This record gives sequence, structure tokens and C-alpha cells, in this order.
Amino acid sequence: MSVNLGDVLDMVAATVAPDDPAIICDGEITGWGALDRRANAFARALRAAGLQSGDKVALYMRNCPEYVEALVATFKGRLAHVNVNYRYGGEELLYIFDNSDAACVVFGGEFAEQAAALMPRAPGVKVWVQTGGGAIAGAHAFDDLVAGDGAPLGIARDPDDIFLLYTGGTTGLPKGVMWPSHAFWGANAAGRAPAFGLEPPADLDALMAQIRAGIGRHPVFVAPPLMHGTGLFSAVTTLTRGGAVMVTRAASFDPEAVIAAIAQHKAGGVIIVGDAFARPLLDVLRATRGRYDVTSVISMLSSGMMWSPDVKAGLLEFMPDAILADSFGASEGTGLGISIVTRDLPPAEARFDVVSTKVLRDDMTEVTPGSGEVGRVAKFGNLPLGYYKDPERTAKVYVMIDGERHIISGDHATVAADGSIRLLGRGSHCINSAGEKIYPEEVEEAMKTHPAVHDALVFGVADPRFGQTVAAVASLVDGASASEADIIAHVRDRLAHYKAPKRLVLSAVTPRAPNGKADYAAAKAIFAEAMA
Repeated sequence: MSVNLGDVLDMVAATVAPDDPAIICDGEITGWGALDRRANAFARALRAAGLQSGDKVALYMRNCPEYVEALVATFKGRLAHVNVNYRYGGEELLYIFDNSDAACVVFGGEFAEQAAALMPRAPGVKVWVQTGGGAIAGAHAFDDLVAGDGAPLGIARDPDDIFLLYTGGTTGLPKGVMWPSHAFWGANAAGRAPAFGLEPPADLDALMAQIRAGIGRHPVFVAPPLMHGTGLFSAVTTLTRGGAVMVTRAASFDPEAVIAAIAQHKAGGVIIVGDAFARPLLDVLRATRGRYDVTSVISMLSSGMMWSPDVKAGLLEFMPDAILADSFGASEGTGLGISIVTRDLPPAEARFDVVSTKVLRDDMTEVTPGSGEVGRVAKFGNLPLGYYKDPERTAKVYVMIDGERHIISGDHATVAADGSIRLLGRGSHCINSAGEKIYPEEVEEAMKTHPAVHDALVFGVADPRFGQTVAAVASLVDGASASEADIIAHVRDRLAHYKAPKRLVLSAVTPRAPNGKADYAAAKAIFAEAMA
């Protein structure tokens, strides 16, 4: 369907009631009427300042209402959103601004000192905008720019209008993935609907009919950062269905505050990244049993990291009508697969049902279901255009197979006899021990089925005999006890013996970034210190 996200958001704002919640942040509610006016005014101000269709707008902020407002404004103004990791240092920030050709940078007030230092070094940025408080010299105040003419812009938009999602740079410098509006819509806003019992709208009229009927309009708490693909895509999808995006300005994850907000606002959806978010939420529910009613939750989705069966089972005690989903995707192509758990479909190790996904051998032929062969995951349909200003890398990742464009992800998998796929892990982290390939994510998932294990990271370490051996760092559930030998034996009961860690360090924490992503470098440092 030829869809432009700016057009969709205009139509949603004209369909819902102006006071219906669009953003909920720490008890502060922004209605759809206010979001629409402020986003229109901001888009108009940026275009008046000289930005043209396709110009890039970098958002350098933590989660806050202003992030959502600026994001919506980029779609309305035919400008291209650029996500910026607020944990980056000066040189990393300059790389993003330069590589993306950012014409505007919107930064949070807490980052004003960094922005001031970068201004003279980023001549390509025409407009600097500060949220929160009075603006520093050289920057406009966000509140001033959103106070202007809030009427619809009345501009013709194109389904090929893009936004950029920068990868985390785990395999080199971050790269900007170019997502056209129509491809994002097909893969996310419409594509995710069936997994949650919703009818994919055939056209915009059908979408507006669903919105008027209140279908899929519940508030959704987005726990990971909006500058992370999981948070960003979920927020945009929620808005295109006329729902409310719930966020917090808190700099760190506070699971009880999240549970309290879910209960207060009757959130229907929760977005997380694996056990790093899910287990603390479950711990709060158990510790405060009866205090918070979270039965309003009908969907909890994790993307970017699988979460444990025991955590899913525990959450279903408190939100019995929920669909708990592992969504398998990447910045370069979402919707690769989904694994669903409900009270009628008991938790198990994740197996992903797929529609437009294949597992391919090196010769680009499909792996035979049930054969046990390992291949690489590929997806077709509703794909990005490729990497911004990197045609060489684009040609390696996005390839033509039998006349159709596919993305070849870095994920390795096998295919069960029923056609579902079992993820093994990223090839970049694959451990080669005496010629055997071992995928860390598979071992991590097995470790986390031990009742005492809170979290685990697995990696290879050099070995003079085998080339590499399997090592791990794990943290335990509060109050639980287990020895390294117990956990290793638990893994050996579930996987081939050679896949089990040979050496394991129990640590107070398992290092992860705030978005839940594994920090393997920090885990290796913990391991090395313990071994020393």
C-alpha cells in the first residue's frame, strides 16, 4: 500500500478526539490535538528556516514528549529523522551528524554543554534546537518553535519519503538504514497486526474505521530508548493506530515506576528488550503482589533480545490475557519472525513463525526443513533502500534472489520440520571450538532456564588446543544460589556437551547497555579479571 507516514498522522489527528491521549510521560498527558498542533508548527518552523524535503533532523535526546513531537514533525514536514545515541562522546556524535548530513539537531537541555562544543565543528548543521529551559547561544528554544502556526502544512508527500535508523555499530561504524514510509508501514504498522489479533488495514480508510471503533488504540509503554530501533518503531506504530505512547524521562530503568504507570493508565501494550527489562518487572509484581493491577496488558513485545520461558510464565500470572511476543528483526529489516506465548500456548524456548523469511545456505538455496542444517536468515518484502551513502555495504546485505530483493541478515538459524525457525545467533559472535560452531545466544538461552540464573552472556576465549573455548559471565536471581558447576551441568543437560561453558564467572551484574543490548566487551573484561 502506498502510504506516507506524515499523511497517516494527519488523518489520525483528524479522526480522534483532540483530548484523547497521544503521549503520556510521568503523569503528564499530551492530547492528540496538542501533538498535532505542536508538530505542525515545528515542521513549519524548520522549513521556514531553510530545511527542504529530505533534509535530515538528528534527535539527540532521552525519552521525553519532545522527542515524540519532533519525530512526528519530521514525517509531517517531509524531513528525515536521524536517531542519535545520547551516550556517544563528541567524536561519535560528530560522525553521526556528518555521515547523516544533518541539517538540524534537536538536543535535550542536559546535553547543552556537549552541543555548544560541537556547534563550531559541525558546519553542515543549519539549525540547532534545544528542548527544556532557555536555549544556549546559537540555538532556538523548542518551545518557541512549537508555539507557531499549528495548522496542517498542506504539502504533498511521497510514499518514498525516508527516515534514517542508525545501527549500533557492532560491526564497524554506525550505518544509517534508509526506511521509506511505505516499507515501514508494510513491515511494522500493518505487518505486526495479525500477531496481536488485529486485522491488517487494507487501506487508510480501513485504518481510520478501526481507529474510530477503538481497535488497537490502547496506551503502549515504551521502556527502551526511542533512539533505539525497538523503541522508535513501536512508538511510530502506536501513533499510526491512534494510540498513546507512554515514556519516562528517568535516566535509568525503574521497574516499579513502570509497573505503577501501566496500572494507573491501563496500558494495553508494553515494549521491552528481553530479560533485562522483563525480569525486573516480574520481580516487582511478585514483591508487591496485589498492589498493582496490570491485567489491562494484552501484549508485551520484546525485540533485539530473547527472553526466558520462566519469566514469560511468571508474567502471565499477573497479565493473564496478554500475548507475549519475541519479535525477530534488525535495523536493516524488521518482521523476520515472531514467537508468541499466551496462557493457552505455554512458554518454551523461542521458535519463530515466519511469513516472508527464509534460511539460506551459502549458495542461496533454502535449507531443508527438519534437516538440522544451519543457514543464514533472509527476508523479502517491505525492505529499506539500504545504507545511507554506502552502496558497497548495501550491495552485500541486500541481494537479488530469484528476481526478488532480499536482506541477508547476520543471524544463523535452523528450520524445524513445521517450517518454524530456531535462532542460533549472530555469525559475528560465533565461537569456533575445535571446528565446531557454537552460537552464544543459544547457550545464553539455555543458561537462563536455570531457576537461579538472572542473566548470562557467552563468548569465546582463546585456547591453545581448541582455538577457542566457551566462556560465560552470569548473575544470579536475588536470594538464589548456584555453583558454576551446577549451571554448566544444567546447560550440558540441554545442549551438546561441547556447547556448554568450560569456564564460568558469577558476577554481581551481567553487563548490558541501557537498551538491554549485550555488552560483550565488558563481560570479557569481568571474565579476564576473575581469571587473573
